[in-house]
Amino acid sequence: MTSVDLNLLAALDVLLTERSVTAAARRLGLSISATSRTLARLRSATGDPLLVQAGRSLVPTPYAEQLAGRVHALTREARAVLAPAVDHMDPALLERTFTIRANEGFVALFAAALVASITEAAPHVRLRFAPKPDKEAAPLRTADRSGDRNSGRIRTEMRSQLISATTSSARYAYVIPYSKV
Repeated sequence: MTSVDLNLLAALDVLLTERSVTAAARRLGLSISATSRTLARLRSATGDPLLVQAGRSLVPTPYAEQLAGRVHALTREARAVLAPAVDHMDPALLERTFTIRANEGFVALFAAALVASITEAAPHVRLRFAPKPDKEAAPLRTADRSGDRNSGRIRTEMRSQLISATTSSARYAYVIPYSKV
C-alpha cells in the first residue's frame, strides 16, 4: 500500500482556492519555492497539472475543478476531526450556586443587575454573596470553596448577607468565569 501525505490535501485546497502559488504560500506559512515543490508533488500524485499558467495567473484544469469541492469538504472535515472538542455549555441547563466574595459597594452597585441577568440566562443558577473582610484570596483556594469569586478592593465587612433590590444607573457587571486554581 502506497502511503499518502495528507498534508498535500490541505495544500491542494489552498492552492485551488487562491489560484496563486505566492498567495497559497503565504496562507500555508511556507516559502514560495516550498509551495511550488508541493504543487509539483500534487501534480505527480494526481497525474494532472491541476493549475496551469494562463497569462499572469493560474487556472484550474477541468480535473482540478471537479476535485475542488471534494477537497475543500475533506480538509474541513479533517480539521473538525482534529480540532479540540468544544464543550458547548447551555447556561439554561446549568444548576449551581456560585459564591461571590464582595464588599458592600460592589454588592450595592452590581448585585441586582447581576442577579437579574443570571436569572434570565441561567434560571437554575443561584448567586450567594459573602462578606469580604480583607484582600486575602486563600478562601478561594480552600477545599470548602467558601468563595468562588473575589471582587472589590475596600477592606470593609458586609453588614448583611441579605440582598435587596437596588436601583442603579450602572449598565455593566463584573463577572469572571470560574476556573480551578
